[in-house]
Amino acid sequence: MKRIACLLALGCAATLAHAETPEHYHYGMQLDIAKVISQTLPQGCEAGEARMVYLDSKGEQHTLIYQRTGEDCRY
Repeated sequence: MKRIACLLALGCAATLAHAETPEHYHYGMQLDIAKVISQTLPQGCEAGEARMVYLDSKGEQHTLIYQRTGEDCRY
């Protein structure tokens, strides 16, 4: 039982060590986006926080947070 608990604790620690910290976009930032995996956009037409998960040219996954308007704007 102790062995199972130890293995679970090590597995959780390894998962947390590989957890990625989202990066906040700033003007002029150089981006290496090879493939977009997912995007979350703000609701409505107001400006808000959007999130994009993508792979770079090396195949590493990144999360980018940036500001943009929602898609429900009707002019």
